[in-house]
Amino acid sequence: MKLAQRLEHIEPFYVMECAKAAAEIARSPACDPAQGGRRMIYLNIGEPDFAAPPAVQAAAQACIEAGRTQYTPAAGLPALREAIARWYGTHFGLQIAPERIVVTAGASAALQLVCLALFERGDRVLMPDPCYPCNRHFVAAADAEAVLLPAGPEQRFQPSAAQIEAAWDARTRGVLLASPSTPTGTSIEPQEMRAIVEAVRARGGISIVDEIYLGLSYEAHFGHSVLALGEDVISVNSFSKYFGMTGWRLGWLVLPPALLPAVEKLTQNLFICASSVAQHAALACFEPEQLAIYEQRRAEFRARRDYIVPALQQLGFTVPVMPDGAFYVWFDVSAFSNSSWDFCFEMMEKAHIALTPGKDFGKLGAERWVRLSFASSLDDLKEAVARLAAALPAKKTA
Repeated sequence: MKLAQRLEHIEPFYVMECAKAAAEIARSPACDPAQGGRRMIYLNIGEPDFAAPPAVQAAAQACIEAGRTQYTPAAGLPALREAIARWYGTHFGLQIAPERIVVTAGASAALQLVCLALFERGDRVLMPDPCYPCNRHFVAAADAEAVLLPAGPEQRFQPSAAQIEAAWDARTRGVLLASPSTPTGTSIEPQEMRAIVEAVRARGGISIVDEIYLGLSYEAHFGHSVLALGEDVISVNSFSKYFGMTGWRLGWLVLPPALLPAVEKLTQNLFICASSVAQHAALACFEPEQLAIYEQRRAEFRARRDYIVPALQQLGFTVPVMPDGAFYVWFDVSAFSNSSWDFCFEMMEKAHIALTPGKDFGKLGAERWVRLSFASSLDDLKEAVARLAAALPAKKTA
C-alpha cells in the first residue's frame, strides 16, 4: 500500500514504544510479587496519578443520566468557554473574551487545528530542541517544516529571541514553544518570552505557546500566561494535567479574533465538537472546592519535585536546571552510560523502573538525557531511588 509522503517526516512516539516494552516486562514473572518479583514502577508517562475529583466524575454521570450527550457547538459549550475565561481572570488576572476560546478534543486536537489553519508546504516553524515530539509532528502533518533550535541548560533548555532572529528567513511562519515544557519542566524567562513575541511580531509571524502545564507552575516568577503579551498570541491549554482529566480528551485554544472563523470551520469538519460529556463534567472543575483540590495537588507535585531532584543528584546524576513547572526532571546519565536509550532499558530490566530516554525529544545530547515523570506517588519515587541506587553501574572513568 502506498502511504502519504508526509509520514516520512513523522517518527514513532518513542515514549509509547518504551511504555509497551515496560508493559511486556511487567507481565513477566519477574514483576509478579506472587512469584517473588517486583512490580514495575512507571516514571515514564506524563499522566497525573490523581484522577478527576469526585465532583467532576459526578457531573459526568449526571450528564449521562440526564441524556445531555448530543453534539455541542463546534467551539464548545458557551458556559464552559465562559468558565475558562473567568479562570483566566481569577488565576492570572487576565481579561479574556469567551468568544476567543475554542474547546477542543484535547490539546492535541488544538495543535492540529492551529497548524492546519496557519501552515502549508514550504513554511518553516521554529521550535526548541529539546521539545515534545508530537508538537513537531503536528507541524509535519500540516506539510510544514519544524526547525529545531538547540537550547542547552545554560538557557534553561528554552530558545532565545536572539536565536529566533538569527534563524528567521523568508519561509519562516512562526514559532511553537512550550512553557513549562516537557521534557524539561522549565519555563521561558518572562522577559525572554516578551522579547521572543516581539521579535516574531516584528517579522509578521505568529507565536504559538503550549501552556498545558502552566497551572503546575511552582514559582510565581514563571506562573504567567503568554496571553498577557497581546491578542495576536495563541495559547494552547488542556484539562489533562492541572485538572487531572487525561483520558477525557478535552483542551482549549485562546485565539486572535481573526483566526476564530478558520479554526471553527476546521473543527466542524474534522471533529464536529469535543466530547459533550467531558465538557459538561469540566464545568465542575471551576467550582471553588475543586480549585482548592487542584491547588493541594500542585503542592504535592512540588513536594515530589523537591524530593526527587536532590535524590537523583545524590545518586550521581546531573540535574542542571531545577524544573519550575510540570512534573518532569530532565537529567544527565552520561556519568553511567553512553546511551540514554540503553540506560533506560537496563533500568527497566534490572530495577523494574520505566523511564523515558532522550531520543524522543530532539537531537541535542539525546544520548545523554533521560526524562523522569514525578507524577507518581512519593512512595513510588522513594522506592525507585532505592532500586536505582542498587542497580546503577559503576561510574565511567575518564
